[in-house]
Amino acid sequence: MQLTIPKGFFMGAAMSGPQTEGAYKKDHRLESFWDHWSDLSVSDFYNKVGSYVGNDFYERYEEDIKLFKSLHLDSFRTSIQWTRLMDQDQKLNPEGAAFYHKVCACAKENDIELFMNLYHFDMPYYLFARGGWENREVVEAYAVYARTAFREFGKEIRYWFTFNEPIVEPDQEYRHGAWYPFLKDEKRGMQVQYHIALAHSLAVREFRKAKEEGYLLKDAQIGLINAFAPPYTKEDPTPEDLEALRMTDGIHNRWWLDLSTSGTLPGDVLETLKACGMAPEMRPGDEEILKCGRVDWLGFNYYQPTRVQAPKEKVDEAGYPKFADPYIWPERRMNVYRGWEIYPKGIYDFGMKMKREYPDMKFFISENGMGVEHEDRFRNEEGEIQDDYRIEFVQDHLEWVMKAIEEGANCVGYHYWGVIDNWSWSNAFKNRYGFIEVDLMGNYQRKLKKSAHWVKALIERRDGIG
Repeated sequence: MQLTIPKGFFMGAAMSGPQTEGAYKKDHRLESFWDHWSDLSVSDFYNKVGSYVGNDFYERYEEDIKLFKSLHLDSFRTSIQWTRLMDQDQKLNPEGAAFYHKVCACAKENDIELFMNLYHFDMPYYLFARGGWENREVVEAYAVYARTAFREFGKEIRYWFTFNEPIVEPDQEYRHGAWYPFLKDEKRGMQVQYHIALAHSLAVREFRKAKEEGYLLKDAQIGLINAFAPPYTKEDPTPEDLEALRMTDGIHNRWWLDLSTSGTLPGDVLETLKACGMAPEMRPGDEEILKCGRVDWLGFNYYQPTRVQAPKEKVDEAGYPKFADPYIWPERRMNVYRGWEIYPKGIYDFGMKMKREYPDMKFFISENGMGVEHEDRFRNEEGEIQDDYRIEFVQDHLEWVMKAIEEGANCVGYHYWGVIDNWSWSNAFKNRYGFIEVDLMGNYQRKLKKSAHWVKALIERRDGIG
Protein backbone atom coordinates (compact mmCIF):
# COMPACT_ATOMS: atom_id res chain seq x y z
CA MET A 1 0.00 0.00 0.00
CA GLN A 2 1.31 3.43 -0.98
CA LEU A 3 2.28 5.66 1.93
CA THR A 4 0.32 8.91 2.10
CA ILE A 5 0.96 11.76 4.50
CA PRO A 6 -1.79 14.27 5.32
CA LYS A 7 -1.84 17.93 4.38
CA GLY A 8 -0.65 20.11 7.22
CA PHE A 9 1.86 17.48 8.35
CA PHE A 10 5.25 19.10 7.75
CA MET A 11 8.16 17.20 6.21
CA GLY A 12 11.68 18.46 6.63
CA ALA A 13 15.28 17.90 7.52
CA ALA A 14 17.37 17.76 10.68
CA MET A 15 21.03 18.70 11.09
CA SER A 16 23.25 20.60 13.52
CA GLY A 17 25.85 23.33 13.49
CA PRO A 18 28.85 21.38 14.84
CA GLN A 19 28.23 18.45 12.49
CA THR A 20 27.85 20.48 9.31
CA GLU A 21 29.39 23.94 9.42
CA GLY A 22 33.12 23.24 9.41
CA ALA A 23 35.08 26.53 9.23
CA TYR A 24 36.06 25.79 12.79
CA LYS A 25 38.45 28.73 13.21
CA LYS A 26 36.80 31.14 10.80
CA ASP A 27 35.40 34.51 11.86
CA HIS A 28 36.59 34.27 15.47
CA ARG A 29 34.80 31.06 16.35
CA LEU A 30 35.96 29.76 19.74
CA GLU A 31 37.40 26.32 20.40
CA SER A 32 34.73 23.77 21.29
CA PHE A 33 34.79 20.70 23.49
CA TRP A 34 35.07 18.61 20.30
CA ASP A 35 37.94 20.68 18.89
CA HIS A 36 39.88 20.18 22.11
CA TRP A 37 39.29 16.43 22.09
CA SER A 38 40.27 16.28 18.41
CA ASP A 39 43.51 18.14 19.13
CA LEU A 40 44.21 15.97 22.16
CA SER A 41 43.70 12.57 20.50
CA VAL A 42 42.47 12.56 16.91
CA SER A 43 43.03 8.79 16.80
CA ASP A 44 39.87 8.48 18.95
CA PHE A 45 37.89 9.48 15.86
CA TYR A 46 37.07 7.18 12.94
CA ASN A 47 39.75 7.49 10.24
CA LYS A 48 41.27 10.27 12.40
CA VAL A 49 38.64 12.73 11.16
CA GLY A 50 38.18 15.19 14.01
CA SER A 51 35.62 17.91 14.57
CA TYR A 52 37.07 20.43 12.15
CA VAL A 53 35.38 19.37 8.93
CA GLY A 54 31.59 19.23 9.14
CA ASN A 55 30.24 18.94 5.61
CA ASP A 56 31.11 22.50 4.52
CA PHE A 57 27.66 23.96 5.26
CA TYR A 58 29.33 27.23 6.29
CA GLU A 59 30.34 27.79 2.66
CA ARG A 60 27.49 25.87 1.00
CA TYR A 61 24.42 26.91 3.00
CA GLU A 62 22.79 28.54 -0.06
CA GLU A 63 23.30 25.45 -2.20
CA ASP A 64 22.04 23.18 0.55
CA ILE A 65 18.89 25.18 1.31
CA LYS A 66 18.08 25.27 -2.41
CA LEU A 67 18.52 21.48 -2.46
CA PHE A 68 15.99 21.24 0.38
CA LYS A 69 13.58 23.33 -1.69
CA SER A 70 14.12 21.14 -4.75
CA LEU A 71 13.00 18.13 -2.68
CA HIS A 72 9.92 20.08 -1.51
CA LEU A 73 11.06 19.98 2.12
CA ASP A 74 9.13 22.69 3.95
CA SER A 75 11.35 23.07 7.02
CA PHE A 76 14.75 22.24 8.45
CA ARG A 77 16.34 22.31 11.86
CA THR A 78 19.90 23.26 12.60
CA SER A 79 21.66 24.81 15.59
CA ILE A 80 23.49 27.97 16.46
CA GLN A 81 26.97 27.18 17.73
CA TRP A 82 27.60 28.84 21.07
CA THR A 83 31.25 28.98 20.02
CA ARG A 84 30.42 30.97 16.90
CA LEU A 85 27.83 33.38 18.25
CA MET A 86 29.57 34.45 21.48
CA ASP A 87 33.07 35.52 22.43
CA GLN A 88 34.90 34.50 25.60
CA ASP A 89 33.58 37.56 27.44
CA GLN A 90 29.99 36.40 26.77
CA LYS A 91 29.46 39.16 24.22
CA LEU A 92 28.05 38.79 20.71
CA ASN A 93 30.55 37.89 17.99
CA PRO A 94 29.32 40.06 15.07
CA GLU A 95 30.91 37.85 12.41
CA GLY A 96 29.29 34.72 13.82
CA ALA A 97 25.93 36.49 14.05
CA ALA A 98 26.27 37.61 10.43
CA PHE A 99 26.52 33.99 9.27
CA TYR A 100 23.32 32.95 11.03
CA HIS A 101 21.52 36.03 9.71
CA LYS A 102 22.48 34.89 6.19
CA VAL A 103 21.15 31.39 6.87
CA CYS A 104 17.87 32.87 8.13
CA ALA A 105 17.53 35.09 5.08
CA CYS A 106 18.29 32.25 2.68
CA ALA A 107 15.68 30.00 4.30
CA LYS A 108 13.09 32.76 4.03
CA GLU A 109 13.93 33.43 0.38
CA ASN A 110 13.32 29.75 -0.35
CA ASP A 111 10.05 29.54 1.64
CA ILE A 112 11.51 27.05 4.10
CA GLU A 113 10.73 27.33 7.81
CA LEU A 114 13.89 27.38 9.91
CA PHE A 115 13.82 25.61 13.28
CA MET A 116 16.71 26.75 15.48
CA ASN A 117 18.23 24.78 18.34
CA LEU A 118 20.58 26.44 20.80
CA TYR A 119 22.71 23.52 21.98
CA HIS A 120 23.85 20.31 20.32
CA PHE A 121 26.61 18.94 22.64
CA ASP A 122 29.05 21.66 21.53
CA MET A 123 30.11 23.53 24.65
CA PRO A 124 32.85 26.17 24.31
CA TYR A 125 36.00 24.56 25.65
CA TYR A 126 36.85 27.41 28.02
CA LEU A 127 33.59 26.67 29.85
CA PHE A 128 34.12 22.92 29.74
CA ALA A 129 37.51 23.51 31.35
CA ARG A 130 35.71 25.22 34.24
CA GLY A 131 33.69 22.10 34.94
CA GLY A 132 31.14 22.22 32.14
CA TRP A 133 27.60 21.39 33.21
CA GLU A 134 28.84 20.46 36.69
CA ASN A 135 29.45 24.18 37.30
CA ARG A 136 26.45 26.43 38.04
CA GLU A 137 28.34 29.34 36.44
CA VAL A 138 28.14 27.52 33.11
CA VAL A 139 24.37 27.17 33.56
CA GLU A 140 24.20 30.94 34.01
CA ALA A 141 26.47 31.52 31.00
CA TYR A 142 24.09 29.44 28.89
CA ALA A 143 21.21 31.68 29.96
CA VAL A 144 23.19 34.72 28.78
CA TYR A 145 23.85 33.01 25.45
CA ALA A 146 20.15 32.15 25.04
CA ARG A 147 19.10 35.71 25.89
CA THR A 148 21.52 37.06 23.28
CA ALA A 149 20.27 34.68 20.58
CA PHE A 150 16.58 35.43 21.21
CA ARG A 151 17.17 39.16 20.96
CA GLU A 152 19.47 38.96 17.95
CA PHE A 153 17.34 36.65 15.78
CA GLY A 154 13.90 37.04 17.33
CA LYS A 155 12.28 38.58 14.26
CA GLU A 156 13.76 35.98 11.90
CA ILE A 157 13.14 32.65 13.65
CA ARG A 158 9.73 31.34 14.68
CA TYR A 159 10.60 27.97 16.21
CA TRP A 160 13.26 27.68 18.90
CA PHE A 161 14.60 24.74 20.93
CA THR A 162 16.77 24.89 24.03
CA PHE A 163 18.57 21.55 23.76
CA ASN A 164 18.93 18.58 21.50
CA GLU A 165 19.01 15.30 23.45
CA PRO A 166 19.94 16.68 26.88
CA ILE A 167 20.28 13.11 28.12
CA VAL A 168 23.28 12.40 25.87
CA GLU A 169 26.07 14.29 27.64
CA PRO A 170 25.25 12.84 31.09
CA ASP A 171 25.18 9.40 29.47
CA GLN A 172 28.16 9.59 27.14
CA GLU A 173 30.58 11.61 29.26
CA TYR A 174 29.64 10.40 32.74
CA ARG A 175 27.62 7.18 32.84
CA HIS A 176 29.13 5.21 29.97
CA GLY A 177 32.48 6.97 29.70
CA ALA A 178 32.34 6.81 25.90
CA TRP A 179 33.22 10.49 25.30
CA TYR A 180 36.13 12.52 26.63
CA PRO A 181 37.03 12.73 29.49
CA PHE A 182 35.82 9.08 29.71
CA LEU A 183 34.34 9.24 33.20
CA LYS A 184 32.12 6.60 34.73
CA ASP A 185 30.50 8.40 37.61
CA GLU A 186 26.73 8.05 37.95
CA LYS A 187 26.46 10.63 40.75
CA ARG A 188 28.26 13.34 38.78
CA GLY A 189 26.15 12.39 35.78
CA MET A 190 22.97 13.07 37.74
CA GLN A 191 24.31 16.47 38.80
CA VAL A 192 25.03 17.30 35.17
CA GLN A 193 21.55 16.17 34.14
CA TYR A 194 20.01 18.35 36.84
CA HIS A 195 22.04 21.39 35.81
CA ILE A 196 21.00 20.93 32.17
CA ALA A 197 17.38 20.89 33.37
CA LEU A 198 18.04 24.21 35.11
CA ALA A 199 19.76 25.62 32.02
CA HIS A 200 16.79 24.63 29.88
CA SER A 201 14.39 26.28 32.32
CA LEU A 202 16.42 29.50 32.44
CA ALA A 203 16.48 29.62 28.64
CA VAL A 204 12.69 29.20 28.46
CA ARG A 205 12.36 32.00 31.01
CA GLU A 206 14.55 34.21 28.81
CA PHE A 207 12.39 33.30 25.82
CA ARG A 208 9.20 34.33 27.64
CA LYS A 209 10.80 37.62 28.71
CA ALA A 210 12.03 38.36 25.19
CA LYS A 211 8.55 37.68 23.80
CA GLU A 212 6.88 39.94 26.37
CA GLU A 213 9.35 42.70 25.49
CA GLY A 214 8.66 42.43 21.75
CA TYR A 215 11.95 40.91 20.59
CA LEU A 216 10.29 37.79 19.17
CA LEU A 217 7.65 37.07 16.56
CA LYS A 218 4.17 37.04 18.08
CA ASP A 219 3.66 33.38 17.15
CA ALA A 220 7.17 32.27 18.19
CA GLN A 221 7.33 28.97 20.06
CA ILE A 222 9.93 27.23 22.18
CA GLY A 223 10.50 23.52 22.65
CA LEU A 224 12.86 20.80 23.76
CA ILE A 225 14.19 17.93 21.65
CA ASN A 226 15.10 14.62 23.28
CA ALA A 227 15.63 10.99 22.37
CA PHE A 228 12.56 9.76 24.23
CA ALA A 229 13.40 6.13 23.42
CA PRO A 230 10.44 3.99 24.51
CA PRO A 231 11.62 1.55 27.21
CA TYR A 232 10.66 -2.13 27.19
CA THR A 233 11.48 -5.13 29.34
CA LYS A 234 10.82 -8.87 29.21
CA GLU A 235 7.37 -10.12 28.23
CA ASP A 236 7.03 -11.88 31.59
CA PRO A 237 8.84 -9.43 33.88
CA THR A 238 9.80 -9.88 37.49
CA PRO A 239 9.20 -7.04 39.99
CA GLU A 240 12.93 -6.28 39.64
CA ASP A 241 12.58 -5.98 35.85
CA LEU A 242 9.69 -3.55 36.32
CA GLU A 243 11.77 -1.52 38.76
CA ALA A 244 14.53 -1.33 36.15
CA LEU A 245 11.94 -0.14 33.64
CA ARG A 246 10.60 2.52 36.03
CA MET A 247 13.99 4.08 36.73
CA THR A 248 15.16 3.90 33.12
CA ASP A 249 11.99 5.59 31.94
CA GLY A 250 12.20 8.05 34.83
CA ILE A 251 15.76 9.20 34.19
CA HIS A 252 15.76 9.14 30.40
CA ASN A 253 12.20 10.11 29.49
CA ARG A 254 9.94 11.30 32.32
CA TRP A 255 12.66 13.61 33.68
CA TRP A 256 12.39 15.73 30.53
CA LEU A 257 8.70 15.13 29.81
CA ASP A 258 7.62 16.25 33.29
CA LEU A 259 9.95 19.25 33.16
CA SER A 260 8.63 20.30 29.75
CA THR A 261 4.95 19.81 30.54
CA SER A 262 4.60 20.74 34.21
CA GLY A 263 7.85 22.40 35.25
CA THR A 264 8.69 19.64 37.72
CA LEU A 265 10.96 16.61 37.93
CA PRO A 266 9.53 13.11 38.65
CA GLY A 267 9.20 12.80 42.41
CA ASP A 268 9.55 9.02 42.52
CA VAL A 269 12.88 9.23 40.68
CA LEU A 270 14.21 11.91 43.04
CA GLU A 271 13.15 9.83 46.04
CA THR A 272 15.00 6.78 44.75
CA LEU A 273 18.10 8.85 43.98
CA LYS A 274 18.01 10.37 47.46
CA ALA A 275 17.64 6.96 49.11
CA CYS A 276 20.76 5.65 47.38
CA GLY A 277 22.89 8.78 47.86
CA MET A 278 22.75 9.96 44.25
CA ALA A 279 20.36 12.90 44.43
CA PRO A 280 21.69 16.05 42.73
CA GLU A 281 22.47 19.11 44.80
CA MET A 282 19.52 21.52 44.70
CA ARG A 283 19.59 25.10 45.90
CA PRO A 284 16.87 27.32 47.34
CA GLY A 285 14.96 28.90 44.47
CA ASP A 286 15.58 26.04 42.04
CA GLU A 287 11.96 24.92 42.15
CA GLU A 288 10.87 28.32 40.86
CA ILE A 289 13.41 28.08 38.04
CA LEU A 290 12.21 24.60 37.04
CA LYS A 291 8.63 25.85 36.88
CA CYS A 292 9.74 27.99 33.94
CA GLY A 293 10.70 24.85 32.01
CA ARG A 294 7.28 24.27 30.43
CA VAL A 295 7.46 24.48 26.65
CA ASP A 296 5.09 24.92 23.71
CA TRP A 297 5.93 21.62 22.01
CA LEU A 298 8.44 18.77 21.90
CA GLY A 299 10.74 17.14 19.40
CA PHE A 300 11.09 13.34 19.55
CA ASN A 301 14.31 11.86 18.17
CA TYR A 302 13.83 8.17 17.47
CA TYR A 303 16.36 5.63 16.23
CA GLN A 304 15.94 2.61 18.48
CA PRO A 305 14.04 1.42 21.55
CA THR A 306 15.57 0.96 25.01
CA ARG A 307 15.25 -2.61 26.35
CA VAL A 308 16.20 -3.25 29.97
CA GLN A 309 16.02 -5.87 32.68
CA ALA A 310 16.97 -6.15 36.34
CA PRO A 311 20.72 -5.63 36.83
CA LYS A 312 22.88 -8.64 37.67
CA GLU A 313 24.97 -6.57 40.09
CA LYS A 314 23.52 -4.18 42.64
CA VAL A 315 26.32 -1.63 42.19
CA ASP A 316 28.53 -0.49 39.33
CA GLU A 317 32.34 -0.43 39.27
CA ALA A 318 32.36 2.93 41.10
CA GLY A 319 30.12 1.60 43.86
CA TYR A 320 26.96 3.41 42.77
CA PRO A 321 23.65 1.53 42.54
CA LYS A 322 22.83 0.01 39.16
CA PHE A 323 19.27 0.50 38.05
CA ALA A 324 19.18 -1.71 34.95
CA ASP A 325 21.05 -3.94 32.53
CA PRO A 326 20.42 -4.11 28.77
CA TYR A 327 17.96 -6.75 27.61
CA ILE A 328 18.44 -8.38 24.21
CA TRP A 329 15.04 -9.04 22.68
CA PRO A 330 15.23 -12.42 20.89
CA GLU A 331 13.23 -11.14 17.92
CA ARG A 332 15.18 -7.96 17.33
CA ARG A 333 16.20 -6.74 13.87
CA MET A 334 19.41 -4.76 13.70
CA ASN A 335 21.09 -2.00 11.76
CA VAL A 336 24.40 -3.85 11.92
CA TYR A 337 26.41 -0.81 10.85
CA ARG A 338 25.31 1.33 13.78
CA GLY A 339 24.60 -1.47 16.26
CA TRP A 340 21.06 -0.21 16.83
CA GLU A 341 17.82 -2.17 16.85
CA ILE A 342 15.30 -1.28 14.14
CA TYR A 343 11.85 -1.21 15.75
CA PRO A 344 9.47 1.14 13.92
CA LYS A 345 6.57 0.40 16.28
CA GLY A 346 8.40 2.29 19.03
CA ILE A 347 7.52 5.55 17.32
CA TYR A 348 3.82 4.60 17.61
CA ASP A 349 4.19 3.53 21.24
CA PHE A 350 5.64 6.93 22.13
CA GLY A 351 2.73 8.62 20.37
CA MET A 352 0.30 6.61 22.46
CA LYS A 353 2.22 7.45 25.65
CA MET A 354 1.94 11.14 24.79
CA LYS A 355 -1.79 10.76 24.12
CA ARG A 356 -2.36 9.05 27.47
CA GLU A 357 -0.01 10.91 29.78
CA TYR A 358 0.64 14.32 28.14
CA PRO A 359 -2.46 14.85 25.96
CA ASP A 360 -2.11 18.63 25.70
CA MET A 361 1.45 18.58 24.36
CA LYS A 362 2.00 18.47 20.60
CA PHE A 363 5.19 16.94 19.23
CA PHE A 364 6.98 16.12 16.02
CA ILE A 365 9.52 13.53 14.96
CA SER A 366 12.64 15.67 15.13
CA GLU A 367 15.16 13.00 14.11
CA ASN A 368 14.80 9.59 12.54
CA GLY A 369 17.30 8.03 10.19
CA MET A 370 19.47 5.13 9.16
CA GLY A 371 23.28 5.27 9.06
CA VAL A 372 25.05 2.80 6.75
CA GLU A 373 28.75 2.15 6.26
CA HIS A 374 30.46 1.93 2.85
CA GLU A 375 27.49 3.07 0.80
CA ASP A 376 29.67 3.10 -2.32
CA ARG A 377 28.79 -0.60 -2.62
CA PHE A 378 25.27 0.42 -3.63
CA ARG A 379 26.19 2.87 -6.41
CA ASN A 380 24.64 2.13 -9.81
CA GLU A 381 26.18 2.63 -13.26
CA GLU A 382 25.03 6.24 -13.33
CA GLY A 383 26.82 6.88 -10.01
CA GLU A 384 23.72 7.18 -7.82
CA ILE A 385 23.57 5.36 -4.48
CA GLN A 386 20.60 2.98 -4.47
CA ASP A 387 19.68 3.19 -0.78
CA ASP A 388 16.49 1.12 -0.82
CA TYR A 389 17.21 0.13 2.79
CA ARG A 390 16.84 3.80 3.82
CA ILE A 391 13.58 4.17 1.90
CA GLU A 392 12.25 1.07 3.65
CA PHE A 393 13.38 2.41 7.06
CA VAL A 394 11.67 5.77 6.62
CA GLN A 395 8.52 4.31 5.11
CA ASP A 396 8.14 1.79 7.94
CA HIS A 397 8.51 4.49 10.58
CA LEU A 398 6.20 6.93 8.84
CA GLU A 399 3.50 4.26 8.56
CA TRP A 400 3.58 3.87 12.35
CA VAL A 401 3.51 7.68 12.75
CA MET A 402 0.39 7.82 10.59
CA LYS A 403 -1.22 5.05 12.66
CA ALA A 404 -0.48 6.99 15.84
CA ILE A 405 -2.05 10.13 14.38
CA GLU A 406 -5.14 8.16 13.32
CA GLU A 407 -5.48 6.97 16.92
CA GLY A 408 -5.22 10.43 18.40
CA ALA A 409 -1.52 11.25 18.82
CA ASN A 410 -0.84 14.97 18.45
CA CYS A 411 2.12 14.53 16.06
CA VAL A 412 2.46 17.40 13.61
CA GLY A 413 5.53 16.68 11.48
CA TYR A 414 8.69 14.74 10.63
CA HIS A 415 12.33 15.72 10.19
CA TYR A 416 14.76 13.18 8.75
CA TRP A 417 18.30 12.95 10.16
CA GLY A 418 20.63 13.89 8.61
CA VAL A 419 19.37 14.96 5.27
CA ILE A 420 22.92 15.56 3.98
CA ASP A 421 25.74 13.21 5.02
CA ASN A 422 27.43 14.83 8.01
CA TRP A 423 30.24 14.38 10.52
CA SER A 424 28.95 12.36 13.47
CA TRP A 425 31.01 12.78 16.65
CA SER A 426 33.69 10.11 17.23
CA ASN A 427 32.21 8.07 14.35
CA ALA A 428 33.03 10.94 11.96
CA PHE A 429 31.81 9.87 8.49
CA LYS A 430 31.80 6.14 9.23
CA ASN A 431 28.03 5.80 8.81
CA ARG A 432 26.21 7.88 6.21
CA TYR A 433 22.63 8.98 6.91
CA GLY A 434 21.77 11.39 4.14
CA PHE A 435 19.24 11.51 1.37
CA ILE A 436 22.04 13.60 -0.14
CA GLU A 437 25.59 12.27 -0.48
CA VAL A 438 28.68 14.31 0.37
CA ASP A 439 31.74 13.40 -1.70
CA LEU A 440 34.61 13.96 0.74
CA MET A 441 37.19 13.30 -1.99
CA GLY A 442 35.42 15.58 -4.45
CA ASN A 443 35.40 18.95 -2.69
CA TYR A 444 32.27 18.12 -0.68
CA GLN A 445 30.15 17.85 -3.83
CA ARG A 446 26.49 17.04 -3.14
CA LYS A 447 24.79 14.16 -4.99
CA LEU A 448 21.21 12.94 -4.62
CA LYS A 449 20.67 9.34 -3.55
CA LYS A 450 17.68 7.25 -4.62
CA SER A 451 16.00 8.09 -1.29
CA ALA A 452 16.04 11.80 -2.19
CA HIS A 453 13.86 11.16 -5.23
CA TRP A 454 11.58 8.96 -3.11
CA VAL A 455 10.99 11.60 -0.43
CA LYS A 456 10.42 14.24 -3.10
CA ALA A 457 7.69 12.09 -4.68
CA LEU A 458 6.17 11.43 -1.25
CA ILE A 459 5.82 15.15 -0.56
CA GLU A 460 4.51 15.80 -4.07
CA ARG A 461 1.66 13.39 -3.36
CA ARG A 462 0.88 15.26 -0.14
CA ASP A 463 0.88 18.61 -1.93
CA GLY A 464 -0.85 17.41 -5.11
CA ILE A 465 2.14 18.31 -7.29
CA GLY A 466 2.52 16.63 -10.66
